Amino acid sequence: MQALNSFLVTIGRGVGKVVGTLYQAGRDAVDQVIKNVIPFMAFISFVIGLILATGVGNLLANALSVLASNIVGLLVLSLIIGLPVLSPLLGPGAVIAQIIGTLLGTLIGDGRLPVNVALPALWAINPQVGCDFIPVGLALGEAEPETVEVGVPAVLFSRLVTGPIAVLLGYAASFVF
Repeated sequence: MQALNSFLVTIGRGVGKVVGTLYQAGRDAVDQVIKNVIPFMAFISFVIGLILATGVGNLLANALSVLASNIVGLLVLSLIIGLPVLSPLLGPGAVIAQIIGTLLGTLIGDGRLPVNVALPALWAINPQVGCDFIPVGLALGEAEPETVEVGVPAVLFSRLVTGPIAVLLGYAASFVF
């Protein structure tokens, strides 16, 4: 009887520990969502609304889609979109990338742009991908302020450098396949 009682106590403690750990993980998850994710979502909604309501997205997309006709234009487009000041603003909702991508897809479908421009064009309009989430990701990871001060600019500048490289690789690959 004593062995059975000891066994049940051990099982009860183990189950209690697992339930306690899962309960605390749930509390931590809700805390993170309230402190970091919901304010970020509100900010992104504001930026997307501002871009759509002012027409800046359509204006920029129409101006930048002209650059997509050749490799030099695609490299310039990649550099413009990858600017560390612009990329966090262009990233939310990928509004600019969606509009330019739709315009380029239509031009390729109509035959006004060659098909081999599709892959480099895709990479030219997407160097901003992820740049809007870097501060939030570091906050979710509870990074030190010094890490955020160094990490955010490092990622933004790396996207400025890797964007044109991706365009060149896409352009080279478009002839291979």
